[in-house]
Amino acid sequence: MALLDNLSGDQRNAYEAVNNLFSSYGLDSLAPKIYSYIQQGFSSDTVSILLQDTPEYKQRFAGNELRKSAGLPVLSPAQYLSTESQYRQIMQEAGLPPGFYDQPSDFNQFMANDVSPSELKSRVDLANQATTMASPALKQALQQMYGIDQSGISAYFLDESRAVPELQKQAVAAQIGAEALQRGLQISTNAENYAKAGVTDAQAAKAYGQIAQQLPEYSRVANLFGENVTQGDFESALLGDNAAQPGAVQTTAPGGTTSETPEAKLERLASWNRAQQEGKAGGAGTAQGLARTSTEA
Repeated sequence: MALLDNLSGDQRNAYEAVNNLFSSYGLDSLAPKIYSYIQQGFSSDTVSILLQDTPEYKQRFAGNELRKSAGLPVLSPAQYLSTESQYRQIMQEAGLPPGFYDQPSDFNQFMANDVSPSELKSRVDLANQATTMASPALKQALQQMYGIDQSGISAYFLDESRAVPELQKQAVAAQIGAEALQRGLQISTNAENYAKAGVTDAQAAKAYGQIAQQLPEYSRVANLFGENVTQGDFESALLGDNAAQPGAVQTTAPGGTTSETPEAKLERLASWNRAQQEGKAGGAGTAQGLARTSTEA
């Protein structure tokens, strides 16, 4: 307060106005510089401009310095603080732990990359779903598919260098993979293709539930007639073979190579399985012969 005694009434008012403004930015440390500039006779507007060249100001608004380097327009302090406040609120509402992305320095790169609050919310929602709300199977799928361990899940989805649509696709693909893992099956190499095609985790759950139930029996019956059936065959029929051209696939059966769709193959095996369960082995042979005849026709 003793310093203010050395300022005139107008100077004191100018000092208090500028100091209050920069204190709201978290730059209380600039008070001595503000005092010095005011004492030298600079107006409050000029002081505000001069302060923007100080190391303290540049560090506080480091995102703006990065934006300038990237050729992006600089945000006004009000815009910058508003965006920063929205970032912080999004993190808090998502229930992310204190100390995780809640300091000004945490948001510099988001500012630099022009990440909007709505885009950040998309990232946070993905991170939240994959951490606090994720099943062990989903975390295992993320680890197997993308090498993301549990401690790095949030950081992965909040990485502003990764495109949100790609992250969304990977999140859905991991959920599809998790549905397979939960039923003792393998993660499909086509999981991302299924996600891209619009397969939901609910659809995947239904499909993998059916696969887990039917694959052992269908494999046993297929082996009786020198064939094999795989998880991939079921996936192609139930989820769509998005990694290959749609249509017929080549299936090796006794008597030669025939061409049939994955759906037709499962229908044929279902027929054989029903015949086996009814104790009609001859019926299974007849079904096999009919299937071969129809595919060769």
